[in-house]
Amino acid sequence: MRKKKKNKSQGKKTGNPLGSILSGGFLANPRTAKNLPFLLFIALLAIFYIGNSYTAEKKIRRIEKLQKELKELRYDHIYTKSKLMSKSRQSEVASSLGSQGIKESRVPPAKIYTED
Repeated sequence: MRKKKKNKSQGKKTGNPLGSILSGGFLANPRTAKNLPFLLFIALLAIFYIGNSYTAEKKIRRIEKLQKELKELRYDHIYTKSKLMSKSRQSEVASSLGSQGIKESRVPPAKIYTED
């Protein structure tokens, strides 16, 4: 006569794992209670990971905004510098002061010597 092999899973409950999680039945399992500190540690790490990625994205957006602003300010600086250079040329200064009645001197400046 043959002996029937016993199924290993006969003594264990094999239910729906999703149903166990949703109903909270997995918390009553002794293995879950034993591993609870590790599960809490994993949850804490996940929270830190999410917070870190959020902070990194926020900093990346700020860096991009500042780079855009810096580029704009560089263009403004170059424009203002070129405008100043064109207005500070001797011919431009002479023409702008000519309308006020001030004329350019044709006599070169002379040095004044003092005895000390």
